[in-house]
Amino acid sequence: MVTKQSKEQKETKELKEKTLQYYEAVGRRKSSVARVRISQANPSLTINNKTLEEYFADPVLKEKVLKPLKETNLEKKLSVSVQVKGGGTTGQAEAISLGLSRSLVLLDEKLRTSLRQKGLLTRDSRVVERKKYGLKKARRAPQWQKR
Repeated sequence: MVTKQSKEQKETKELKEKTLQYYEAVGRRKSSVARVRISQANPSLTINNKTLEEYFADPVLKEKVLKPLKETNLEKKLSVSVQVKGGGTTGQAEAISLGLSRSLVLLDEKLRTSLRQKGLLTRDSRVVERKKYGLKKARRAPQWQKR
């Protein structure tokens, strides 16, 4: 009897390990940081514990988020969980896209070339230029007055 229970316990542990196995990567854009986890459990996509439709109302941003999954034909096969902070909606969507691409490469190294060709593995390093003293914005000078 003891050996049967231990075999059953081992089998359940192995099943849990398979379902709990996930790949995690970080994506950044402007001041947004996204931590993306993918696993091969039941297919879903949650962003900060909300669905994609609840979090992003704009269809263009939804496309940006789903682009790595569509390029690799894994849209309906993976469970994606995202924690994103900082920035605005565009920066967050692009950060999620980068993090998702990086985690897909961790899942399967063969996807690297196709994602690289589409430009999904390149970090866009452009950030807002800081404001300088004596100016209205980073480069905008106050309006000149003649008198």
